[in-house]
Amino acid sequence: MKSEFEIVPLPYALGAEVKCDDVRALSDDAFETIYQAWLDHLALVFKGPALSDPKLMDLARHFGELTTPTPTEYQAKGMKKREEMDFPLINTISNVKGNDGTPIGGLGDGEAQWHTDSSFTNLPFRASVLHALEIPNSWGGETGVLNMYAALETLPKELKTTIQGRTIKNDLSENSVGWRRRGIPDTIDVRVSPGPSHPIIRTHPETGLNTLYLGRRRYAYIHGLPVDESEDALNALYEHACRDEFAYHHDWSVGDILIWDNRCTMHHRNAFDPEARRIMHRAQTKGTVTYYDPVANSRAPHPRSTLAAVH
Repeated sequence: MKSEFEIVPLPYALGAEVKCDDVRALSDDAFETIYQAWLDHLALVFKGPALSDPKLMDLARHFGELTTPTPTEYQAKGMKKREEMDFPLINTISNVKGNDGTPIGGLGDGEAQWHTDSSFTNLPFRASVLHALEIPNSWGGETGVLNMYAALETLPKELKTTIQGRTIKNDLSENSVGWRRRGIPDTIDVRVSPGPSHPIIRTHPETGLNTLYLGRRRYAYIHGLPVDESEDALNALYEHACRDEFAYHHDWSVGDILIWDNRCTMHHRNAFDPEARRIMHRAQTKGTVTYYDPVANSRAPHPRSTLAAVH
């Protein structure tokens, strides 16, 4: 008897494709296995027909409790307000403008820097479920995802000592393409810029393993360090973590769904042709309070770890 689905690991530092005839027909039992594969591979790809927003939300619910995207008060200037949308739990990411000239979504067509979704909130997202409805037929728009377990494991010893037990300010002044958020004044001093703080080394609440946890680079600050030392350490962290050896880059087709675990990944979008249309819909699930458990370092490595091969 043919299985409902097949999980095929991708030949990169993370990622697996879930091969199935139709994601909408998968059973709850199937999703128990798929969820574990998500924890093991950090990101999953589904290929198939485009989904309606209700069906996209149904899929996302298998990865946690749905939650609101960026609240209106934190949206970038010029974006349509959350309460004006047909499905407030769906985040539209697009360069397309409506008949009134207002963008139908956020982030435009420029490059989106490496970041973790909603790290500028106290409860960062658990899962992001991104779905392609329209994509450029010319160039650009690929999405990269990083394995932050591997980034932590390979961190130079001196740098790891510098950040051990420290927290990082996750500034909310700008989104990942540098658009200023509503009502946020110009930031001068990174030590007092708006936004919560999270452990730089974070313990994953389900795998029990430690991972490097970084948000957007701009206006970030490592607490307890002089600003210049914080800047040097952050530059070194991002230079190390954002290496291609830790990445999977997804080249989109219409209907694709990419689901990543925000607790142990960062992601990035390439700029794309500004004359082309790109419409992506994203659902997201609620996370938990971040924490750091130093004992987690002594546990068995993650299946997609750089250390797994030697255990």
